[in-house]
Amino acid sequence: MSVLRRITNLFSRSRVDQEAEAELQSHIEMRTEDNIAAGMSQEEARRHALLRFGNPTVAKERVAAMDMSLALESVWRDIRYAWRQLLKHPGFTITAVTTLALGIGANVVVFSVLNGLILRPLNVPDPQSLFNVEHKQHGSYFQSYPDYLDYRERNRTFSGLAAYDTTRVAITTGTTTTRNFGYLASGNYFDMLRVQPALGRLFHLSDEHGINSAPYIVLSYDFWHTRFDGDPNIVGKKVDLNQQPFTVIGVAAKQFHGTEIFFWPDFWIPMVNAPQIGFSRHYLENRNTHNPWILGRLKPGVTPQQATDDLSTISAQLAKQYPTSDDDLTARLVKPGLMGDSWGDPIRSFLAGIMVLASLVLLAACANLGSIFAVRAADRSRELAIRLSIGSSRWNILRGLLTEAVIVSLLGGIAGTLFAAGLLQTLSRWQPFAEFPIHVTVLPDAKVYVIALLLSLGSGMLFGLLPARQIQRSDAAQVLKNGGNAVTNFRHFALRDFLLCVQIALCTLLVTGSLVALRGMERSLHAPFGFQPEGVMLAATELNMAGYVEDQFLPVQKRILEAASRLPGVSAVGIMDRTLLGSDCCGSMSVYREGTTEFRSSDQVLDGRNFSISPGYLEAAGTRLLSGRNFTWHDDAKSPRVALVNAAFGRMMFGTAHAVGHRFLLHGDKDPIEIVGVVEDGKYQSLTEDAQPAMFFPLTQQINNNETVLVVRSSLPPSEMAAALDHALTSVDRNIPFMIHSWPDALDLALFPARAATAALGIMGLLAAMLAVTGVFGMAAYSVSRRMKELGIRVAMGAERVQLMRSALGRPLILLLSGSVAGLVSGVLASRLLAQVVYEATPRDPLVLGGVILTMALLGLAATWIPARHALSIDPARLLRDE
Repeated sequence: MSVLRRITNLFSRSRVDQEAEAELQSHIEMRTEDNIAAGMSQEEARRHALLRFGNPTVAKERVAAMDMSLALESVWRDIRYAWRQLLKHPGFTITAVTTLALGIGANVVVFSVLNGLILRPLNVPDPQSLFNVEHKQHGSYFQSYPDYLDYRERNRTFSGLAAYDTTRVAITTGTTTTRNFGYLASGNYFDMLRVQPALGRLFHLSDEHGINSAPYIVLSYDFWHTRFDGDPNIVGKKVDLNQQPFTVIGVAAKQFHGTEIFFWPDFWIPMVNAPQIGFSRHYLENRNTHNPWILGRLKPGVTPQQATDDLSTISAQLAKQYPTSDDDLTARLVKPGLMGDSWGDPIRSFLAGIMVLASLVLLAACANLGSIFAVRAADRSRELAIRLSIGSSRWNILRGLLTEAVIVSLLGGIAGTLFAAGLLQTLSRWQPFAEFPIHVTVLPDAKVYVIALLLSLGSGMLFGLLPARQIQRSDAAQVLKNGGNAVTNFRHFALRDFLLCVQIALCTLLVTGSLVALRGMERSLHAPFGFQPEGVMLAATELNMAGYVEDQFLPVQKRILEAASRLPGVSAVGIMDRTLLGSDCCGSMSVYREGTTEFRSSDQVLDGRNFSISPGYLEAAGTRLLSGRNFTWHDDAKSPRVALVNAAFGRMMFGTAHAVGHRFLLHGDKDPIEIVGVVEDGKYQSLTEDAQPAMFFPLTQQINNNETVLVVRSSLPPSEMAAALDHALTSVDRNIPFMIHSWPDALDLALFPARAATAALGIMGLLAAMLAVTGVFGMAAYSVSRRMKELGIRVAMGAERVQLMRSALGRPLILLLSGSVAGLVSGVLASRLLAQVVYEATPRDPLVLGGVILTMALLGLAATWIPARHALSIDPARLLRDE
């Protein structure tokens, strides 16, 4: 305990100084008494004693230095001894370090993703005071531009409120045209964020003087380098956006990538110029047109609740002032960065589920580590007994084992962190969708490294202390008497058995999760979409990118259809205004019964997805018409308004009655719309959505459809069809930028959550399987090695191979079976957690259960194969001779 006390003394110098001073004074008093006994006077004896011991401060410093030196020397000696022991047993060292590295690495990766997407704020000054303003309805994060202006002017709790929205334009410089994503932003956007330019200037509120009054563009730093080669003279030059001239006034700072974490824009333009690039004036003028997001910075000392109350008061005033607009306009605040809670909540739930699973991997690694350390202490029982018998204290022995554990922890943590950092570097360079500027920046920062260090030290020290009880209760004399090979009582379960059972249960749970994810992925690919994507090519564009205006959209769309229909191998063509299960889907509209006069939210029957389609679309998409008729080209602007609805719309609107022939109203309409046909239900925005009501309107009655998605069903291979389609569309107008791909490829965004869940759970399951194999192998090998003499006697007495195997490997196999059953039960009970991560999680699926049983059986076979062969190769004569 002396070394422990010295180490403690390093952190309690005042008490140590007092003790040293008292000790020094006692020696001075004793020396003074000796001097008096030798015949000196009291004064002379005191003076001689003080001279003998010198300056008291120097003496105390000398004692403190010796105390610290001895403590550090003892620690250094423990480290060197532990290091030699680890080098002497490389198998143990590599296994322990690898085990911990797997657990730490998995957690570092997941925590870095969690930190990068959820915990880390936006890269702007004072990000903690920023909040998005959403509607009362959870996840309804779009606002109208007029409402934004009223919020901005009337609020008393924000130092600034800005609006922004995403857009896609065709940027032309010289003869080069590219499709690029950027932001529409209010004039005060940059000032509210306190962002500075890297070059030139940014636009301000003073630049706005009405609609289309600020034809300026600010480039992102990356876009400036990639598209304009970092031209230092770019400021003042003109570029065309959708064939309209804009002046480059500046370049944003290198570290600024907008106000959404995933979405890195190429440019920013003033929102008042949205009509210049093809937006309807309703975008800026209609209170029922919801598109922008609102982002605000709270005033110092204002709480989010105070700001919410302030905005809610303004909302109530707006509802009274504009009764024809939303009457449920009530604000709520959310943290920015994840495109509102409609994206943020699924991402948070997914990452929370993955974080729990990563923690289970670390727990399995720690259980494995505890078993390894327990076996290690048992194998060193003779060495430890000798050290005890020659006078070493139990504390010194435990301290040495603890030092080993700390070294293993640090090595494992460093290895796991380095591996995770390399993986995160790759992940941060990954752009999951070539079409969109989506980036996942999840590089580890100081917070992540601190977490990794704490996890490493905590895991190693906690399970490095497991042998403490074993050392405390060990009898050195008994161990030496039995030569260090005392027969273990295998009829009773030890702590290491419990740890292995826990580890196997966790492994089974994670393997169950990975197989559930595979089944979920398989179900995703075969889900009823409401359309047949195989054999279909899509060509998407926005006609205003080529400079077309509203009254020109329909004639151009007809020319596009005619050009595509003439291609060989084409069986059906059609046009839709959005890609189902794509990035631009979906809009929704409030639906009311015929005869409604006041369009209040309380009178609304449903909120339906809305699409515009051309005649021929249903055949091209492979969507079944259940009843009624399809659209024709005679359903134009001069004929009565008609619609197709899906079966869910009919059920919600009319119950069991047939929907064909019934009519309904949209918000603010006077003329009812007649239902002429019913189509099958489908998936419109995500694979996990419940049946959603949907409406389909004739393209010929919705003549302002700028967004155009050509749907072509063909028997030709996708590569051939893409080339032919590109040639045909170029002949219509070479200035129209089309993105051509197969419909299955367009589903990448919708399938991404299922694929991400499958990959994440697959990796977790693989790591858990590796840990289970090492754990079972270690237990089986230890069981065989500790019972070699007993097994040799059994062989000599004629034991059968089956009996020998049951005796040698019975315990590991019992633990494997017990842990697997516990893990399966846990997997079934964890259905709700898995549902946060996996599409339609069903651990009760017979295929999943069978796959888990087969996987665990194969893992058990792989783990016990070598120990089994070792047991079967026992030579009893040689064993007894060695004894």
